[in-house]
Amino acid sequence: MIFIILTLLCLSGLISPPVALLLGLIVANLSGHPFLHLNHRATSILLQISVVGLGFGMNVNSALSAGKEGFIFTVASIFCTLILGLLIGKWLKIDKKTSHLISCGTAICGGSAIAAIAPVLKSDEKQTSVALGVIFILNSVALFLFPAIGHWLDLTQQEFGLWCAIAIHDTSSVVGAANKYGPEALQIATTVKLARALWIIPVALLTSVMFKNKSSKVKIPYFIGLFIIAMLLNTYLPQTAIVAPYLVDIAKIGLTITLFLIGAGLNFNVLKSVGVKPLFQGVLLWIFIATAALLSIMYFN
Repeated sequence: MIFIILTLLCLSGLISPPVALLLGLIVANLSGHPFLHLNHRATSILLQISVVGLGFGMNVNSALSAGKEGFIFTVASIFCTLILGLLIGKWLKIDKKTSHLISCGTAICGGSAIAAIAPVLKSDEKQTSVALGVIFILNSVALFLFPAIGHWLDLTQQEFGLWCAIAIHDTSSVVGAANKYGPEALQIATTVKLARALWIIPVALLTSVMFKNKSSKVKIPYFIGLFIIAMLLNTYLPQTAIVAPYLVDIAKIGLTITLFLIGAGLNFNVLKSVGVKPLFQGVLLWIFIATAALLSIMYFN
């Protein structure tokens, strides 16, 4: 009953995504998630639908401008993070597959990257779960920490949108943090993050070479194509303006529920199973990418 009531509260649109995540964490560790076995699938579908809906509030020309601006940062940050992750993993003597999954999740797009890379890597359930646990824990922290740092440093919406797209792992937390910061930040962050997600394909191919696995197929994030179609309709089809605001509002509610479900899946057992070393690797990589991206945006952009 508690879970259902809180889900309905998220549906009402009365609470923000960070608060929804916090409520999810509370319910996970007090009353428990009654539908935990369905959680991963539900959050994945909801996130994809929400991202497509947000496309109806964006302009193609602005998105292209943001994408070009974030391209150099994206390429540099992805490969630096993967190399550093490999070195830290060896230093901490972490299982090679777990270390690589954490590095890919940090470098590209969190849980989506791990879900795509895991079959290529042929990782077992434990290795995948540990990597996902590390990423989800840090995502939860980022949703509260990044907007606070952005305001403290007086970042513009453009700077913050670019920064959180590069430095926050999961698309859900990127959109949640950027939405809290402002509409321009949301547009830039969503566009740059989804462009970044396409790097799953070359990184998965690189992984298959590194781990000598040529048989596995790469999962392509098809919802990005639907997001682009939504932007095109919003930009070039005037009639879309009638329904676009409602679709964007529904998408934001969907994002709120997604973050509530993510929080509800992070119970104490998940936190305990992660282990100190993988979490330490994730934190070190996160500090590196967040600091390097922030300094580059503030002083070289």
